[in-house]
Amino acid sequence: MAKTYKTFFSALVVVFIIDQIIKAIFVNGFDWTSECISLTLTYNTGVAFSMFSFLGPYLKFIQIALIGGVLIYIFWQKEILKEYALALGLLMGGGVSNLLDRFLHEGVVDYVYWHCGFDFAIFNFADVMIDVGVVIILWLSFRKPDKKTKTP
Repeated sequence: MAKTYKTFFSALVVVFIIDQIIKAIFVNGFDWTSECISLTLTYNTGVAFSMFSFLGPYLKFIQIALIGGVLIYIFWQKEILKEYALALGLLMGGGVSNLLDRFLHEGVVDYVYWHCGFDFAIFNFADVMIDVGVVIILWLSFRKPDKKTKTP
């Protein structure tokens, strides 16, 4: 189980540190624009696609409860943590980093803006790591053999 905890916490810390370093670069004034992608500072007071921005400062407390609930659940259900340690570390690292932004900047620091052919949501490294974590969980879940089906 020590290897599981090491994988989980390593992924969480690495994602958190990388994300905060990148965000500091943008908060300190970095800006770059091209024909398809702009790297420009934006503060998202909501969640994905600015949903729930009407919750304002309460959103960070809801996010604390959600992250806390997930952490309690995965440490209570050690098999889930063991099976998905890397993916859960990526998810939690991104979630905690975005949560810290809400306290430091009153919104999540977003900076990647795709505008080639269509406008897409502005996102950050933590968002990408959360998505990668979800994809890994789905991939591992779908490739598991069905326990209900018995083969003769």
